[in-house]
Amino acid sequence: MSSAGHSTIRFCRSCGAPTAQALPDYGDTRERAICTSAGCKTIHYQNPLNVVGTVPHLNERVLLCKRNIEPRWGKWTLPAGFMELDETVQEGAARETREEAGAQFEMEDLITVISVPKVSQVHLYFRARLTSDIFDPGHETLEARLFTRDEIPWDELAFQTVRETLKRFYEDMDRQQRATHHLNLS
Repeated sequence: MSSAGHSTIRFCRSCGAPTAQALPDYGDTRERAICTSAGCKTIHYQNPLNVVGTVPHLNERVLLCKRNIEPRWGKWTLPAGFMELDETVQEGAARETREEAGAQFEMEDLITVISVPKVSQVHLYFRARLTSDIFDPGHETLEARLFTRDEIPWDELAFQTVRETLKRFYEDMDRQQRATHHLNLS
């Protein structure tokens, strides 16, 4: 999407003809990129991307990964990434955790759902109970290691969604109850 909220799709993905911004005939309330070819008229929708990940934990310690990729190379993050086609949110979160941290774990419940409209993303993080403290990080990770709450490099975290998720994780631990937290970040 451009800064004005209009589509950047200039050519139809179905037939290659130019597109035009217009309201679809069926009463949609948003302008969409619509194919201008009389024989096609495909409507192109753009939707938020899902980022899925985990809070891998072993008792009170959490596993963080030091990024070996941009953006925010060298900063610490929870294992997470974009959801792939043909996988569930849990499968995507587990895949990212295996790829980035090389961790062994059991998936648990959803902890945060964070809408980030300014970048058209929704972040979903699950708790994941580690079954081993041995990690084999992939190429996107410089280092994977466990941190206690007091050791977490709060000023070196890569993303606000990670910071907010970790805060909710420890708040839940302090209350000795688990919740799913819904947040909106601007």
